[in-house]
Amino acid sequence: MSDGGTTRVDVVLVGAGIMSATLGALLRRLEPDWSITVIERLDAAAAESSSPWNNAGTGHSALCELNYTPQRADGSIDITKAVTINEQFQVTRQFWAYAIENGILADRGFLNPVPHVSFVRGADRVAYLRRRRAALAGNPLFARTELIDDPDEFARRLPLMAAKRDFSEPVALNWADDGTDVDFGALSKQLLGYCVRNGATALFGHEVRNLTRRSDGSWTLAISNRRTREKRTLNARFVFLGAGGDTLPLLQKSGIKEAKGFAGFPIGGRFLRSGKPELTAAHRAKVYGVPAAGAPPLGALHLDLRYVNGKSWLVFGPYAGWSPKFLKYGHASDLPRSIKPDNVLSMLGVGVREMTLVNYLISQLRLSHPDRVRVLREFAPGALDSDWELTAAGQRVQVIRRDKRKGGVLEFGTTVVGSEDGSIAGMLGGSPGASTAVPIMLDVLRRCFAQRYQAWQPVLKEMVPSLGAQLSQEPALFDEVWTRGSKVLKLGVS
Repeated sequence: MSDGGTTRVDVVLVGAGIMSATLGALLRRLEPDWSITVIERLDAAAAESSSPWNNAGTGHSALCELNYTPQRADGSIDITKAVTINEQFQVTRQFWAYAIENGILADRGFLNPVPHVSFVRGADRVAYLRRRRAALAGNPLFARTELIDDPDEFARRLPLMAAKRDFSEPVALNWADDGTDVDFGALSKQLLGYCVRNGATALFGHEVRNLTRRSDGSWTLAISNRRTREKRTLNARFVFLGAGGDTLPLLQKSGIKEAKGFAGFPIGGRFLRSGKPELTAAHRAKVYGVPAAGAPPLGALHLDLRYVNGKSWLVFGPYAGWSPKFLKYGHASDLPRSIKPDNVLSMLGVGVREMTLVNYLISQLRLSHPDRVRVLREFAPGALDSDWELTAAGQRVQVIRRDKRKGGVLEFGTTVVGSEDGSIAGMLGGSPGASTAVPIMLDVLRRCFAQRYQAWQPVLKEMVPSLGAQLSQEPALFDEVWTRGSKVLKLGVS
């Protein structure tokens, strides 16, 4: 519908990555008559953070990420965050199974079973891993996780990591066969394809220049074609900003009070990559280590088997990079332009307290290729410089939130910021974002469409049979949805 040169739509999704794609598919299923427009500044879907080369591809379910199972002062292991993240991934997994069964997704190739493994060295850390396994053992979500501390078994399962290793130093693994590798780019494209086939409009190569709230509570978006510079305007009842690093500037332009005080700090990622068949054949897992001193939680090194476009790769990292850009294909002015009177104190507060992180970033930027391969040899002692190339991953904008006592605090994870009336919402942050896209978007639906959410419950329960339940406390229900999902998704686990 058009009104004096302005096209009216029910929903605008800004960004063509996994978040907008997931929300679009949910809304298309719940409200098939609603008009939906997707706006993407690049010429292809999932070309930023959702691209398979711009993220780790881990189906984050806290099976191997040690920062989700911290050790308390008394030596016990806190599994609270691990359970929460695994519960969220189970919701995502159920929706993917539903999407396969109902023709939303036609190709299962975006998802592959890959063991998730925690790796430690040294007697103290081996003892920690034993306590971690014991703490997780009673929870049905983690019951399959094994402890491996025998060198021969280590070598059988991880031959690349065992080659040339000195096993006089104690080593141990927590091994979970339940893990997955996910091509979030391929998944995003399928979900967006479903939306477009069922009436949604996708505008590629278009950028949102401004957005303003109208007196009726709707939003007017000023949009520019990045090639032709042609201008157009859209009027939307609901706007979702799933634009990665660009979400923060757009929230600032919206002027909603809920975005006041938020700032962002960009961190880039770099990985070593190898596609040599003899290497990929010798490492069939995703192996996560302990975060380096001074590294952020998302900086835990890991050596991963990846599947991209049907080919096996090994990827090791991340090594930190830095740029003032908020997107890989963004602008050098992104960071300075994001500094506003309402968030400058937040940024200063973080800057004063996060010198360890700053020093870590500086040290990472100084690394040479031989330096990076030397770090890799902590995982694969026989690694050769010539077998690995450096690749640049996507930009992540870490959330800085206003804090009355500290000025500002740096947050790692994902944050949804929305207006009180539910007419606009945006997602900030990074890992484990993509893996938990479905529960995050369900939360957006609950918060932004409160009057409709109850009526949507029957369809939502078809999509996610465990909706509203805690699977960690209902083993029978977990076994039911897990077994069904494994069969539908052809993951080969039971």
